[in-house]
Amino acid sequence: MDPSVTFWLAALAAAFAVGMGKGGVPMIGTLSVPIMSLVMHPIPAAGLLLPVYVVSDLFGVIAYRREFSARNVAIFVPSAAIGILIGWASASVVSEAAVMVMVGSIGLAFCLVRWFGASREARPADVPRGMFWGTVSGFTSFVTHGGAPPFQMYVVPQRLPKMVYAGTSTLTFAAINWMKVPAYWALGELNLANLETAALLLPVAIAATYVGVWATRRIPDGLFYRLIMAALFLLSLKILHDGVIGLLS
Repeated sequence: MDPSVTFWLAALAAAFAVGMGKGGVPMIGTLSVPIMSLVMHPIPAAGLLLPVYVVSDLFGVIAYRREFSARNVAIFVPSAAIGILIGWASASVVSEAAVMVMVGSIGLAFCLVRWFGASREARPADVPRGMFWGTVSGFTSFVTHGGAPPFQMYVVPQRLPKMVYAGTSTLTFAAINWMKVPAYWALGELNLANLETAALLLPVAIAATYVGVWATRRIPDGLFYRLIMAALFLLSLKILHDGVIGLLS
């Protein structure tokens, strides 16, 4: 297959995943960078997709503007800003593979504890946990667009209503992605070629956002959280595997 065809197939699939994630479908947006990593290095892939995230965020925010947990957003977003600053300051010395191992391990540990060791009683939002996981999420999101597993660690135990969970995730990561723009620009990852490619992918991501909202509203609550956990487990396995391979190589 023509390499350019392969690239565009991967790019369109990644943009669709971004949009579906912004529409509230559990974890699917986190697959975007791994999909693009099939045809290019992960760091330029993250820079290429950031404008797609940022613009599709606007449509996700519009869709969920009345359905989110203001307390969680108020705790998590400022903490994520700290994590983004740490990621930017350490970009030249932090191994992406090491971060992937950390993210994958967090996700797997969370799934195993939730399935086999933890109480299923709802746990309310609190500042100390929110600040810790927000900082971790901002850091991992900056390095790999992998902020979802730390976010799940903090929010899933609260057992929020399905649409409130989806809205909280959408608004939180909209803020995080906007905060990443200056840092990515400073690192040279938001160049003109990336912006031109991202502009071509935006219609797919925007359309997928509304498909995601439609699908999320129709998924039963119990199934919704089972999908989150299953997707988190599989994604964490993949991230951990890629991180270990990266460290070994």
